[in-house]
Amino acid sequence: MSTRESRTRDGLAALAGLAAGAVTVGVGSLVALFTGAASDPINAVGATFVDATPLWLKEFATSTFGTDDKLVLGLGEVLVLALLAAVAGVLAARRWAWGATLVVLLAAVSGIAAMSRPDTGTLAAVPSVAAGVAGLVSLRLLVDRLPRVAAKAARPTPAAPDPRPVDSARPIGAAAATTPAPRPAPGPDRRAFLQATAAAASLGVIAAFVGRAVGATGRAARSARAALRLPAPATTAAPVPTGVQVDTPGMEPWETPPDDFYRIDTALVVPQVDPSTWELRVHGLVEQEVTLTWDELLASELVEAWVTLCCVSNPVGGDLIGNQRWLGLPIREVLARAKPHADADMVLSKSSDGFTASTPIEALTDDRDALLAIGMDGEPLPIEHGFPVRMVVPGLYGYVSATKWVVDLEVTRFADKTSYWTDRGWSPHGPVKTQSRISVPRYDDSLKAGEIVVAGTSWAQHRGVTRVQVRVDSGPWVDVDLADDGGIDSWRQWSYRWQAEPGRHTLLVRAYDPDGVQSGKRVDVVPNGAEGYDQVQVTVA
Repeated sequence: MSTRESRTRDGLAALAGLAAGAVTVGVGSLVALFTGAASDPINAVGATFVDATPLWLKEFATSTFGTDDKLVLGLGEVLVLALLAAVAGVLAARRWAWGATLVVLLAAVSGIAAMSRPDTGTLAAVPSVAAGVAGLVSLRLLVDRLPRVAAKAARPTPAAPDPRPVDSARPIGAAAATTPAPRPAPGPDRRAFLQATAAAASLGVIAAFVGRAVGATGRAARSARAALRLPAPATTAAPVPTGVQVDTPGMEPWETPPDDFYRIDTALVVPQVDPSTWELRVHGLVEQEVTLTWDELLASELVEAWVTLCCVSNPVGGDLIGNQRWLGLPIREVLARAKPHADADMVLSKSSDGFTASTPIEALTDDRDALLAIGMDGEPLPIEHGFPVRMVVPGLYGYVSATKWVVDLEVTRFADKTSYWTDRGWSPHGPVKTQSRISVPRYDDSLKAGEIVVAGTSWAQHRGVTRVQVRVDSGPWVDVDLADDGGIDSWRQWSYRWQAEPGRHTLLVRAYDPDGVQSGKRVDVVPNGAEGYDQVQVTVA
C-alpha cells in the first residue's frame, strides 16, 4: 500500500474513531441521567482536572478568561477527547487490540474520576462503563466497514513461450496472449462507510444533547426554586441613599444585576440541591451538634443586607466583584445554638459537591451581616449562585467565606484543618484589601480636550471607603467627589472633573479606609489578593 493510500485509510479510520467517540459521550450522558450529572464521564474528568490544576494554571485561566474559564475548559476537554478518539480509530484499523485498549483505558480513567468525586453515589462508575462498552461496539462496527483501498492495476504479464512447434493454423500473435490480473475481492463501499459514520456521530451528538439538556433542567431544585416565595425579612436592609450611583455614561450600576454577578467557583457542573432534603449540620468543637432544616431556616428571623462580594483572583482594576441585596439567617445565631469551644478559631464550611472554605470564626460571630443566604435581589438564589443556601460574609474574599450550596459547618482550628484553596497555596484568612478602579474612561480611549468626567468604584468591605484621590501623570493627588455611602459592607462610587489637555496621559486612583490609604505597591493576587493603584492611559486630542 502506498503512502497516499495509507494516509487515506488512516483518515477514514480517524473519522470512525470520532464517530465512535460521539457515541461514547452520548451514552455516558444519557446513563448519567439516572446516576447524577457529576457521574457523567465528561463532567467527572473535568472536575477532577479542576481539582488537580496547579495554582499558576488556575490563575492563568481566571485572569485570561475570567468567568468564561469553565467554558474554555469544557471546549478544551472536548478537543482532547476528539483527538484521542481519532487516534483510537487509527490504531483500531491497524490492529484492533491497540484501539480497544485505548478505549478501555479512557473508560477506566473516567470511571475512577467519577468514583473519586464527593458528590457521586455508589453507581458513579456506571456511565463510564456503559460509555466504554458503547465506544468499543461502535468502533468495531465502523472499523469493519472501512472501505478497502483499491490496489493498482497489474501490468500485463507476457505469457511464457510455448515450446511446442509453431502451428501455422494458430493466429499470429497468439503466443503473446496475456494473463489478466485477478480483481480484488469486493469490499465495503466508501459511501456506505461515510453514511454509517455520519449516522453514528449524529446519534451520539443527539444523545449527548438530550442527556445534558434534561440533566440541566429536569431537576427538583429548579422546580422548587420556581415555586418558592421568600418570607419577609424580620430586619430589612438600611435604605439606600439616592446618590449612591454616579450618573456618568459607562459606569457600572451600584447594584449589580444577578445575571451580571460574577461567578468563580470549582463546580464544573452546577449542583442541583433539592431544598426539601437540604440540611445544614453544625458540629466539631461545639457543646452540642445542630442540624438546621430548610423549613426551620425559612421560619427563622431573616435579615436583609447589602454586601459587596469580591474574588481573591480579582486583579487591580478587575471586575470579579459585585454588590447585591441578600436575605438570610445570621450565621452567628446558628453557631450560638451549637456553643463553640473557646479555643475554636475557624469554621470549615462544605458545599454539597465537596468544596471547603476556612472562615475565621470571629467573622461569623461578630456583629457583621454574615449570612446563610437564601435570597438575592428579592428573589431566591439563582441555582448557579448557590440555591438553596450559600454563605455571604462581608469583608472576606470568597475563597474563605462564600461557600455555595453549603451543607456543613465544622467548628475547628486553623492548626487542625485546611480547606480547598489553602491546600493549594492561598493564605488562610483572606480579608478583602482596600482597592479602587477607574471605570470611565477606558484604557486607550481617545478623548477631546476640555472637561472630562473620570469615574469609578472603590471598596473596603466592613471598613468603609472614606476618601478617594486621582492623579494625572506625575501631578499631585487630588480629592474626588464621593457618591453617597451605601454602608461599610458595600462599595462606593466616585467622580472627578478633569480639565484635559492634548497629549497622552496616565490616570491613577487610590482609596482610603479608616486605617489610611491603600497600598500602591504592585502585588499579585496570590496568595491573598492584589494590591496597587489602578491606572488608565488615554489620548486627548
